[in-house]
Amino acid sequence: MVTEPWRYSTDGVSVALRVTPRGGRDDIDGMETLSDGRSVVKVRVRAIADGGEANRAVMGLLAKALGVPKGRVKILSGATSRLKQVAIDGDPQRLGETLRQLTASKANRSEAKD
Repeated sequence: MVTEPWRYSTDGVSVALRVTPRGGRDDIDGMETLSDGRSVVKVRVRAIADGGEANRAVMGLLAKALGVPKGRVKILSGATSRLKQVAIDGDPQRLGETLRQLTASKANRSEAKD
């Protein structure tokens, strides 16, 4: 059982991400376990990792996917790294459930391709 790569707080959720800039499309690609055992949500964006473009694209993608205003998504750490910690303000239970659905649908889709 993969542990969920997000933590709940009173203000929303904190999500661990692995970002692929210049990924060909803006999408959430499911979950992955890193070599150190941490779980992350895999995200790809078309934007390049230059001048914060990829970070803005990631925040916009998450805001749209989770149905929250862009201003409620902020990068906590990893602004210049592929591994990021992002905070999303809102109802923690709803955000967690939406993340679960987004990552589960991707996992099911990738298994179906094999």
